[in-house]
Amino acid sequence: MSNITRIFLYAEFQVSVPFSDDVWREANPAMHTVPGLRNKTWLSGIKTHSVGGFYEFDSEHNARAYAEGMLVQFAKAAGASLSVKLFDGDVVAEASKDMNSPYYPN
Repeated sequence: MSNITRIFLYAEFQVSVPFSDDVWREANPAMHTVPGLRNKTWLSGIKTHSVGGFYEFDSEHNARAYAEGMLVQFAKAAGASLSVKLFDGDVVAEASKDMNSPYYPN
């Protein structure tokens, strides 16, 4: 595993579910227990109603554990295909600060 201290994870469930509080009220309590999860921004596909998120983790290890564990379980429960991508948040820090990213306060 790497020594990256900021990992961004993008996940999308290929299922059409209009976003409602039923979606997040069930998932959020479980996600509050995920090791290394700093924050999540929920995503809902325009016109597709796909459900996903943009997450920030403290390590690649914790991001991978979440992707291979809880996310896979959520996908199975929803009968959905799952797409996940991990991104190095350290290497893009300076460029992101220059763009006033909320994830990189000045």
